[in-house]
Amino acid sequence: MKRYLSPAVLIVAALMASAMAAPFPAAAQDAPREKVNQLIVYGDDPCPASTDGSITVCARKDEAERFRIPAPLRDNPNASVNQGWTQRVKAYETVGATGVNSCSPVGAGGATGCMAQLINSAYAEKKQSSDVQFGKLIEAERAKRTQSIDADTAAEQARVEVLEKEYEAKLKRESEGETAPSSPAAPSTPATPLTTPPQP
Repeated sequence: MKRYLSPAVLIVAALMASAMAAPFPAAAQDAPREKVNQLIVYGDDPCPASTDGSITVCARKDEAERFRIPAPLRDNPNASVNQGWTQRVKAYETVGATGVNSCSPVGAGGATGCMAQLINSAYAEKKQSSDVQFGKLIEAERAKRTQSIDADTAAEQARVEVLEKEYEAKLKRESEGETAPSSPAAPSTPATPLTTPPQP
């Protein structure tokens, strides 16, 4: 007994074969970004200069901080004395909470919500941190590097406009030269006499 494949199976097989034979699209290559060097310098130490391929950002601290434990590690940012009143009032909203998303040992689902608390406290620490904010320094350095782009673009545009005007003037001169009246033609040479006498 012969078995025949259904048309749906044949179509699926054909689609799978064509998909396997087709090459995968090449991944888009992003333009290489500049390298960013983040340094902390103390006292009057010089900051290395930026190069064409890299941005060097230096955060300067006092000389007395050179051999000390970093400031974020000295204190407890979660201590109540280091928190604003807004954060303290927000903490009152969850006092005595039980059940789902409460991160407490009381009630069904009380263990849930601890990850959200950790994330919120981490963001609060980051916001209140007095440490160096390299992101702002990098943005300032990028802005300093790109502030001359507008002036360079305007100068290039002015140069292109001058070249376009010169080209248009040249085309106009050439067209006027072609349509100008031509000089009088040279007198035509007389026809040469026939070498054979006319036949009667």
